Amino acid sequence: MVHEQTTSNVVTVGVAQFRVGRTPLRMMTMALGSCLGIVLFDASTKVGALAHVMHPRRARVKNNANRIKFVDTAITLVVDRMVECGARRESIVAKIFGGARMFENVVGSKGVLQIGDENVATAREQFGALGIPIVAERVGGTRGRTIFFDMNDGSVRVTDIDGSEEMC
Repeated sequence: MVHEQTTSNVVTVGVAQFRVGRTPLRMMTMALGSCLGIVLFDASTKVGALAHVMHPRRARVKNNANRIKFVDTAITLVVDRMVECGARRESIVAKIFGGARMFENVVGSKGVLQIGDENVATAREQFGALGIPIVAERVGGTRGRTIFFDMNDGSVRVTDIDGSEEMC
């Protein structure tokens, strides 16, 4: 499912999925390692979205039918869906989370297992091309993250694998 407007308290967004909604909805996604959690929010309309994307570029993966799996195709899809739901494109801001180097200490893990940096770079490139500012990010490192997005105010609570919390 790619669109959900619900009155439930928290909607969980899985890997290679996204959700769009409006206040008072809250969303979460777990296990952000090298994957990116992309939060988009229009404070003027209280329309927001959360996507959990896996790979930087669709053209590099054979199993590429699910466009939300890829940073380079997901961002445009999510922004377009937000606009369909009432967001104003010029008011949307972004926050990105994840992009860790989960296998940094594994011998021979360069390349495909180290896609976190490339996910982050591709997101920055895509948002730059769309003129959408990235107003917060918690990316890189070697630990997984879980994020909770509150559409009442656009805030994101980031929980690290060791239990550390931060508000963005």
